Amino acid sequence: MNLITSLFLGFITAFVGITPPGLLNMTAAKVNLKEGKKSAFWFVLGAVIVIFIQAYLAILFAQFIEARPDVIVLLREVGFGIFTALTIYFLLIAKTPKIKKGKIKKRSTSTRFFLGLLLSALNFFPIPYYVFVSITLASYNLFLFDFSNVFVFVVGVGLGSFLVFYLYITFFQKIQDKTDYIMRNMNTIIGSITGLISVVTLINIVRYYWK
Repeated sequence: MNLITSLFLGFITAFVGITPPGLLNMTAAKVNLKEGKKSAFWFVLGAVIVIFIQAYLAILFAQFIEARPDVIVLLREVGFGIFTALTIYFLLIAKTPKIKKGKIKKRSTSTRFFLGLLLSALNFFPIPYYVFVSITLASYNLFLFDFSNVFVFVVGVGLGSFLVFYLYITFFQKIQDKTDYIMRNMNTIIGSITGLISVVTLINIVRYYWK
């Protein structure tokens, strides 16, 4: 039963984490529009492989810091500084992103596969995301840091990620107007999210030192 739960939780957390429009899913959708599903799925394969590895490494790191409360506090303090800086940047400094309508040149499937690997490797968000998720789930006894549960959880992450990419590839034309609106307001959205995380992190830091 634990393995089924781990698979389901990995699937859900990946689905939630990748669903918002971002570089990877938007690129997969646009490759499909310009070059067809074959190229898009090769891109997705490369991206999912890296996400799988990132999630596994994140959980290994989470297993280490779970037993070190001092490290967790240090990470919270560092995270507070980072998220506060990001909030200021996205809300006050960053320019509104422009939506590029240019055509994507025809590429080979192997090129798209390596592009998926590269863009996914440059996206570091999954690592802190899965560190936070796995520690949170473990604190509620919903996840165990043993090899079988970790591996099944990461498989769930891969499946959830692939499903989101598939949905973007299949339904992108129908939701393009909404995603364009989100992209135009992406700085405000990201700044609001990082601001909320900063407040929550600050509350946890204050509680730790004042308990």
